[in-house]
Amino acid sequence: MRLIVGLGNPGEKYRRTRHNAGFMVVDELAQRLPLGAVERIDDAWAVKTELAGERVVLVKPQSFMNRSGPVVEAALRYFNVEPESLVVISDDVAIPLGSIRIRPRGSHGGQNGLRSIIESIGSEEFARLRFGIGSSEPVLDLAGYVLSDFTDSEVLRVQEMVSRAADAISAIVELGVEAAMNNFNGAKGQPE
Repeated sequence: MRLIVGLGNPGEKYRRTRHNAGFMVVDELAQRLPLGAVERIDDAWAVKTELAGERVVLVKPQSFMNRSGPVVEAALRYFNVEPESLVVISDDVAIPLGSIRIRPRGSHGGQNGLRSIIESIGSEEFARLRFGIGSSEPVLDLAGYVLSDFTDSEVLRVQEMVSRAADAISAIVELGVEAAMNNFNGAKGQPE
């Protein structure tokens, strides 16, 4: 079984913000797949499904981004899943809008949700998909930027990215992280 966790902030106020890219991808997967009953685990919404013949659990922590770690740790325990079978989807301001980056493991890279998860589970050994939200202009107020809605001119591109990111998660489950990296990293799936 795999745990697929999308990071974001709960509530209508944050639904369309850049920081909720992880929630957007999990929602896209939920629309594509047959779902079981939604469960409330600790401070997260979780739903079991099947993807590429493998049992998976889609998870949306309902804590705020910076406190995602304890929620993910509780979900791993509840579903008896090892960190190596965890896939986390997060936004990344260092990656340009239009690109995604998949990695089999690694540091938090300054992303506070990933930092919280690494600190809570005591491991960097989990796959992650980083959803580029970076601006072509200098960002002076980083917190304000990530908590702002995507602009009207970005919405179509973001919808395409959400669909590609959901395809990439399917590839991770079906083909493995390395194959997914080769097929999806970069802009529109082109290698970086």
